[in-house]
Amino acid sequence: MPRRQLFRCGMIRPTSRPVNQINHQMRNPATGIAASGGSCYRDLMRQTLIALILGLTAFCAFAADEVPPHPYIEIVTTEGTVILELDGKQAPLTVGHILKLVDSGFYDGIIFHRVIPGFMAQTGGRTPDLKIKEDDQTIPNESGNGMSNVRGTVAMARTSDPHSANSQFFINVGTNSRLDPGKKSSGGTWGYTVFGRVIQGMEVVDKIVNVQTGPQGDLPSDVPVVPIVIKKMSRYTFE
Repeated sequence: MPRRQLFRCGMIRPTSRPVNQINHQMRNPATGIAASGGSCYRDLMRQTLIALILGLTAFCAFAADEVPPHPYIEIVTTEGTVILELDGKQAPLTVGHILKLVDSGFYDGIIFHRVIPGFMAQTGGRTPDLKIKEDDQTIPNESGNGMSNVRGTVAMARTSDPHSANSQFFINVGTNSRLDPGKKSSGGTWGYTVFGRVIQGMEVVDKIVNVQTGPQGDLPSDVPVVPIVIKKMSRYTFE
């Protein structure tokens, strides 16, 4: 299973057919561009594409209506408490998914498994014994929402597949605009989706990224020697 870490290689998707069979199509002898044969095929593809677009539009509209615009999340850790404000307007699919995981208690007992001073603190996918814990749903990339990876923002971790974000996220402790869409380090067109920011407890995050780290388990570096555990992650209200 691929690790959802920054700058990691993506997953390799197996296929049951040889590459030469997958790519074998009718080709235009003048251009060499693959062409699909027959008007019936083109009509079917056109209808399928329209149906997919309509379905995705309806899903996005539904998601945007269901997600609160600015929910607050409290993360109680062994190093202190951090409060996040999520942006359900700019990243409705991501925020909706995170809220579902929070409400289910998914993050309770998870550790910060990768912390780098001046860069970020990553959590959301490892237990204290470093076993992988992930949800079975991935999220479409929303990095083009106009939000940047600056200090204090919260963003989704992923593999090199831009739509592979699952449960892992990171808190930026430096200004990491190179992770925004269109920047070379982020993998080209797609960036790392920012979906919220720290509004209280940034000093706790700074403390977390400066603990002693080293290699542990299958992770080659940057793992806190003493586990930093999320005791409880839940919705928060200031009332």
